[in-house]
Amino acid sequence: MRIKNKLTMSEERASYMILVLPALLIYLFVMAFPVIFSVILSFSTYRSGHILDLTNHSFGGLQAYKEIFSDQYFYTALRNNIYIVLVSVFGQIPLGFFLAYILSRGLIKGTDFFQAMIYLPNVIAAIIIGILFKRFFLSSQSILLEIQKHFNPEAMYVPSSNDIFPVLAVILWMYTGIYVLIFLANLQKIDISIIEASKIDGASEMQTLRYIILPALSGVIVTCAILAISGSLKSFDLIFVMTEGRPSYSTSVLSLYMFLKAFRGAPNYPVANAISTVMVVICFILIGLTRFVAKRFQAED
Repeated sequence: MRIKNKLTMSEERASYMILVLPALLIYLFVMAFPVIFSVILSFSTYRSGHILDLTNHSFGGLQAYKEIFSDQYFYTALRNNIYIVLVSVFGQIPLGFFLAYILSRGLIKGTDFFQAMIYLPNVIAAIIIGILFKRFFLSSQSILLEIQKHFNPEAMYVPSSNDIFPVLAVILWMYTGIYVLIFLANLQKIDISIIEASKIDGASEMQTLRYIILPALSGVIVTCAILAISGSLKSFDLIFVMTEGRPSYSTSVLSLYMFLKAFRGAPNYPVANAISTVMVVICFILIGLTRFVAKRFQAED
């Protein structure tokens, strides 16, 4: 019996390994290897040639990191990324929850219509949205400029660092619908009898929200914050279409700054990979802070 049990256990482990191995190999090849190789490349002096040919590489130490931390445009891109993170965490998530709460509680008519309209921007490609709002905000033939010319005929469009604010407005409008759906799905999981019992006991709408709904959604809010942070740091397509980082990198973000260093002008791959490594580190730090704050609030509750 013991021999049979041992054989059964070993066969079970072997079957687990066989089933897991394909997914593990795909993960290592598609995710782990590029990340590790990117970090290695950031410490090299590689400029051109076959990227896997080690004769084209030599150890460059922290030179790439020194270069980006002494570059003012890196801090400009980081500042713009922080703007996007703030808009995402303190704009999209609260607004998404507010709209989801209104829709789930049936406080307005036409719930299905508004739910579809709120999520509609996520169905449209970011490239198309970028072109559309560029024509509206950020071009010499923009609709906004035409409106300004009615009041000031000499008005003209001049690219500036303030162009990042129309981009932030578009990001707020575009991605709020995702969090509306997430909150709607989780609000429907809350037992309606608990809310009705609180109403019978005399709880107001705000008290129901504060003591029943928000604690029940605390884990969802943390998940949404992690999604918002990770998505904010990899923002690229919308900003590339609307501004391309102009003028003089003043509207660029870290991902666009990395792209320009790697594929525009003289390529500097160690610097580009150093930027990507810094982005990953920043992402981990922000997610760690989010989880720490969430645990503190849960402990207090």
